[in-house]
Parts: sequence; structure tokens; C-alpha cells
Amino acid sequence: MEEKEKLDSYKVGSLPTVIYIPDFITDSEQSFLLNNIYGAPASKWKLLKNRRLQNWGGVVHEKGLLPQPLPPWLTNLTQKISKESGLFPSAINHVLINEYLPDQGIMPHQDGPAYFPVVAILSLGSPVVMDFTPHARFKLDPQDVNGKDTVAGEDKRLDDYLPFSVLLMPRSLLIFKDKAYSDYLHGIKDCAVQCYDGAKRVIEEKVRN
Repeated sequence: MEEKEKLDSYKVGSLPTVIYIPDFITDSEQSFLLNNIYGAPASKWKLLKNRRLQNWGGVVHEKGLLPQPLPPWLTNLTQKISKESGLFPSAINHVLINEYLPDQGIMPHQDGPAYFPVVAILSLGSPVVMDFTPHARFKLDPQDVNGKDTVAGEDKRLDDYLPFSVLLMPRSLLIFKDKAYSDYLHGIKDCAVQCYDGAKRVIEEKVRN
């Protein structure tokens, strides 16, 4: 099977630009990554309101990236993602490691122009649900084509822009690009209904423009 056909078999959701690859890494590779993440100096962790994260590869600002070399334990992974997906226009040079404990999540957001057009997310430790929501500009007007008001509180969207969710299992890789990147928000609910028992950790592999 050619690489493109292989990737096509991993497409999920309502868009053709969301790719989910289960068992992308082995159990031993996952343990290796987690050991390096939690073996990093405490100063590498940045505390946020509802989670903490590590930033590798430099500082992203409005004019681009102030680069720093990735450590070998991350470059081995980023090279694997680039080589096996063939979707990144250049070498992956920036990594965010987000830790999600039970009932922690991240608000729906876009990653901005610095990383356009593609992002990869490697899930470690336990499952988590990633929600994709169309950008507000794709909501229908308050009146439909017949001039009738929509039902109060009803969230109507264009047929081509429907929300969807992806269950990210440990060791899986999620890649989204193009419309899934520019036209959708992605997030994780900090709600018990949407969470699984145990800690949730997600590595976001990103390439700046």
C-alpha cells in the first residue's frame, strides 16, 4: 500500500484533513518519553491556570520563533513523525508537552499562524477526547434561507462545518491540517463526563511557518 493510501485509511471525523494513527509508538517508546518528560528539571514546567506544560524548541512570539535545539529524545520522535506522515513542509522544530490531570482540559482554540498548516498530537499515559468545533464565522445567520427565525439557543452551522470529536488513545498520533487547522477550534473539556480516570498527557508537535 502506498503511503498516501495508507494515510487515507486513517482519516477520521467529518473532514478529510484529520488523521488518527493508533499505536504509533510502542509501550517502551512511551515509557522512554514519559521518563524524559518527568525527569526534566522542575524549571521546564510552566504552571497555567488549569494545567502545566513544557516548552521545547524555543520561544514563539508574534514575529516568529526564537529557536533552541530540541533534545535528542524529542528529535528521534519528530523525525519519525515527519518521515512516516510526509505531511510536514519542513523539519518539526517546536514541541509543547501538555499535562492533563483528571477533570483538566484546554479551552477550544486555534494554534495561530506560526504553526500553519499542520499540527501533530501524540497522546501518552491515558485516553482523552479531543473536540473539534467549527469557527464561529461558519455559523448560519439567525434567519434561515426561508426567512424564518431559528429556534432560540439552537446552534446552526453550514452543512460542511459540523463539530466532531476524536478519542485519543495512549500511544496514538493525531494529525490535522488545512481546513481542520484554519477553520476549526480544538479543545478538551474539563468536565468529568468527558474525562477518563487517570492523568492525561498530550505532546503537541508543531512546525512554525
